[in-house]
Formats: sequence, C-alpha cells, structure tokens
Amino acid sequence: MDISAWIERRPDWRVVGPAVLLLAVGALAIGDGFSARMGWLYVLGAALGLVLYHAAFGFASAWRVFIAEGRGAGLRAQMVMLGVASLLFFPLIDQGSFFSQPVGGGAVAPLGVSVAVGAALFGVGMQLAGGCASGTLYTVGGGSTHMLFALVFFMVGSLIGTAHMPWWLETPSLGSVSILREWGLFGALAAQLAVLAAIALFTLWVERRRQPGGIPAAAGPPRLWRRLISGPWPLLWGAMLLAVLNAVTLVYAGHPWTISFGYTLWGGKLATAAGLDLSGWAFWTWPFPERALAGSVFENSTSVMNFGVIVGALLAAGLAGRFNPAWRMPWRQVLAAALGGLLMGYGARLAYGCNVGAYFSGVASGSLHGWLWFAAALGGSYFGNALRPLFGLTGGFARRAAPQAV
Repeated sequence: MDISAWIERRPDWRVVGPAVLLLAVGALAIGDGFSARMGWLYVLGAALGLVLYHAAFGFASAWRVFIAEGRGAGLRAQMVMLGVASLLFFPLIDQGSFFSQPVGGGAVAPLGVSVAVGAALFGVGMQLAGGCASGTLYTVGGGSTHMLFALVFFMVGSLIGTAHMPWWLETPSLGSVSILREWGLFGALAAQLAVLAAIALFTLWVERRRQPGGIPAAAGPPRLWRRLISGPWPLLWGAMLLAVLNAVTLVYAGHPWTISFGYTLWGGKLATAAGLDLSGWAFWTWPFPERALAGSVFENSTSVMNFGVIVGALLAAGLAGRFNPAWRMPWRQVLAAALGGLLMGYGARLAYGCNVGAYFSGVASGSLHGWLWFAAALGGSYFGNALRPLFGLTGGFARRAAPQAV
C-alpha cells in the first residue's frame, strides 16, 4: 500500500454522495420490502466493507508476502482477529443465547477430503485473482475493474460446484468436530489461543530470519480524525473490528459471517434467468438452497450482506479519494482473475465456505474444518504464488516480490 499517495488524497464527494444514497435507500428499501432484519444486515455488510477497505485487510496478500518474503504482519493480524473472535464466539455459542436472542452453533462443518481439496483450489485461485472472497467484494466496490472478472467467474465456479457437490459429500470424512463441544469452553479457548499465539510467534521467527534488517514502519496520516475518515487504518484496527462485527453477525443473523453462498445464489439466479433448469440438480433440491433460489436475493442474509460489503467499500473508496477504475487491463491479468475466480468458486463450494465462512468463522466457532481449510489453502497459495509470474503478476519467490492491497 502506498501510504504517501493515500495521505495526499481527499474525499471524492462525487463518489461519497451516491454511496451514502445507495446505503440509505438500499437499507430502507430492503427493510420495507422484505424485513427490517435484512435492512440492518445490509448496513452491517456495509460496515464490514468499509473496514475491509480502510484497513486493506487482505487474506491473499497477507499469505503471499509471507510465502514470498517472510513478512508476517498480515498473518499476525489474522491471528489477532481469530483470537478476539474466539473470545467473543465461544461464550456465545456455549451459552446458546445473547440475552433473549438465540445463538446457533456457529460455522461447524465436516472435516474431510472435500474441505482439503476445495481449500487448496481456493488457495491457488486467490493468488491468481489477487484477492479472496471478501477481497473480491471490497475491491469491486472500491473500483477494481479486473476483479469484476473474478466475481463473475466465482459465481460460475460456485454453480459448477453445486453440480458436483453430492459426489464430494461421499468422499472420506471424519464428520463435524467442534473443540468447544469436545473440550468445553475454557479448555477449547485455552487451546485455541495457544495455537494462535504459536502461529504468530512462528511468523515473527520467519520474518527475523528472512528480513534481518526489519520492516521499515510506514508513516501514517498526521491527524487521527483524518485517518478515521479516509484511512488507511492499521491492520490491528481492522482485525479487531472484523472480529466484533462477525460476532454481531452471529447474534443478529443467527449465523456467523459468510460470503460464498451469496455467490452461489447469484450464479443460480443468473443461470435460471438464462434458461438453465436447476430442478434436477440435487444441491438445489436441498431445503436451504431450494428456498434461497425460489426467493429474492434480498431475502437471503448472506446475499444481502454481500451487497452491503460492496456499497461499504464504495463509500470507503470515496472517502479515501481512491475510486478510479482502470478500463485498460493486460489480457493475462484478466485471464488470471477469471481463472482465479473459477477456482475460488468451485473450491469454496467443496470446502463449505471461503476464507470468511470456513476459515474465519469456522475457526472462531471452534470447528476443526476451519483449521484444515487454513492449512490446505496455505498450501494452495504456495503453488498459486509460483504461478503468478506466468500471468504477468508480481509473485514467485524472489525477495523483491511486492505486496498488493488485496
């Protein structure tokens, strides 16, 4: 991230105005036409999008610079995010309610071959696309045109994944394993925090070996109020705010923050509109997907929050004065974004979620499938990073590889 360029910019009110209008009118229209709960979830999604953009909180870039250069600040921020989320999630899930509001069991999914394969494919895809599921949404909202290709092909990959999902469900699996259920609140929390701390310490050890001179600290904006409004925010601000907002989602939506099913639903809707009959696909006969496909995209909480993330990122880009879409793109980068989106969509469907629904929310819920997702996606990212130079992207394993914003 070029901090100096960010500091010199001022809010672009030509972008901020329409973004605020989209946020206000969208929330009112969704609340009036569907339910007040959906209207508030749209606003919650916008808050997540603003945080993601202002903190430039990327999963793909954090893993890429750690793999290529040994720089671990992004990974350590993720461990802080997961630690704060665990401290919030575990007691809520253990108690089963927040005051009078019921709280479900979180994002707990089977631990099996489909998760490992899907996450590895997702890891490759997010390095080629230059962003993950959340990164695709917030960079599209922030004006990234090449990520539009990743978004479209993410939907295509998700749709293909629904066709194959029944077969993948038959692959070996240990079933759902929750450390919270197995070890109890305090045992599970202690183990979780210990693992997160160990990973953070490991990144520091690697960083000191591969960056013996240290990482120079970037200068920030001179005034706190300006940083709050226009960014950039420190990674730790983003980590803690994302953890809190995910806990709010758990309580208010009844489930943790998820993203990838929204892409799946959008792909199903577009395919149906194009004349494709999905009634014979087993996935779309299961109760939840069937109801979602039959209803509006504004009746599904994940879909509504995804729209909110885009609008929130648009608002953040306007406040930062950085909304400037580029319409001339190298064809190899467009191809990488499309291929990356396809792999992410397919992989997320197999793995019961993406970097948010499976990794972030899964680990925060105490589900071991979240840790399997992390390990497999990190391995996939290693391979995907090696492929990036083939598409004219920075990457590979040279020490000079530069981090990007998503």
